Amino acid sequence: MTTQRTKMSALVAGLAVASLAACSGGGSGEAAPTQNSDGSTNLSMWTFADVHAAYYEEMADQWNDANPEQEIRLDVTVYPYEDMHNKLQLAVNSGEGLPDVVDIEVNKFASFVKGSTPPLVDLTEAAAPYADDVVQARLDLYSKDGKVYGFPTHVGAFVAFYNTELLEGAGIDYTTIETWDDFREAGAEYNAATDKAFGVASTGVNFVEPLITAQLGGEFFDAEGNLQVNSPEVVEALSMEQEMQDAGAISTIPGGSPDSEEAFGAINNGDYAAIVYPAWYTSRFVDYMPDLEGKVAIAPAPVIEGGAAQTIGGGGTGASVPVASPNRDLASDWLAFAKLSPEANVAVWEVLGFDPVNMAVWEDEAVTMNPDNKFNQYFQTNLFEVLNEVKGGIGHLDSFTDPNWPSVDNTFRTVTLNEIFENGVPAQDALDQTQSDLQNELGQ
Repeated sequence: MTTQRTKMSALVAGLAVASLAACSGGGSGEAAPTQNSDGSTNLSMWTFADVHAAYYEEMADQWNDANPEQEIRLDVTVYPYEDMHNKLQLAVNSGEGLPDVVDIEVNKFASFVKGSTPPLVDLTEAAAPYADDVVQARLDLYSKDGKVYGFPTHVGAFVAFYNTELLEGAGIDYTTIETWDDFREAGAEYNAATDKAFGVASTGVNFVEPLITAQLGGEFFDAEGNLQVNSPEVVEALSMEQEMQDAGAISTIPGGSPDSEEAFGAINNGDYAAIVYPAWYTSRFVDYMPDLEGKVAIAPAPVIEGGAAQTIGGGGTGASVPVASPNRDLASDWLAFAKLSPEANVAVWEVLGFDPVNMAVWEDEAVTMNPDNKFNQYFQTNLFEVLNEVKGGIGHLDSFTDPNWPSVDNTFRTVTLNEIFENGVPAQDALDQTQSDLQNELGQ
């Protein structure tokens, strides 16, 4: 353990420095099949986040320390989000100009595993050394037909963040909130007592809707891939939220979701008391809401009593290796180390504040209970105690892996949720219209 912790300290320190020097487009982004004179191999990588670039560069250094006979020289190029995914699609279509490794955001991922022969390497074998400790639902998210095509960055398990100072002022004990019925009742009581918003009805992000649908045992597509966004479970999930909004338990938020600059200011100002969001939102509190330090408790997300799952993962990025890479075997092994190993997952928590996919880290109290950790210092409760409480109930929504999920997600974020939460259209009517519109768009 001493050796591992020493390595982790070096990794954390390295990432702090690397984040200041993350690549911003200077690399060629092209695959480099030849070895260097020192025997190292060039690997090119595309990503859409500077912090990811810094992380990967440091993990390349850690790999080289542990594998001197297989050293890599990582060339990371950071593109804007849409530009990178569009460039990747064009490169896949042409078969030219692909990198050795690429980050693919979860809502884009299904587009790259269409057909019987996806253009991405089957990473199942590379994942094998770590698979027993990794949250299977997150590997499933980037899998198709039993083969893993991408490695996750975090679990993103939905949890609840409660501003206990605000709730106590209204006489509400957040620890009594276990189900969505409890959440609605507490929210209505809080709103009546304070005339302020309790939870959030997002219009710009489709997150809580899949969570409740999964808890109800529903999907947005049936087993044959047919669209069913107006299925009984989806309608019930959105109707529940609409009822919560009518009761004053959830309200729309500036910026359309809790993960926006406008929302950070409103939450920091005490305008909202409860945020149900993926666990990686810890980093947003620490980075953008300094006034709430010591006032926020993390708890399990509300559930459906007797539901199919307690929580699911929300958001994420799957890192993949294109089949066209001449370095695909080495790239696959390095990527598994960089995303799934215990070393990598300690850094995922200590530096990024994300919930690690390798659950062995969840049991390492030297990491999870470290009093010097900035996330442990900020929150009243410990994230890993919550994760360990719900880990047996982390489910998966199969719809996330359907090739048409990006179209569904886009329509919900741009039309459906606005119709329901801003314009008051009944959930059944809004979802029937969405079903019709998407069937026309998708040709179903």
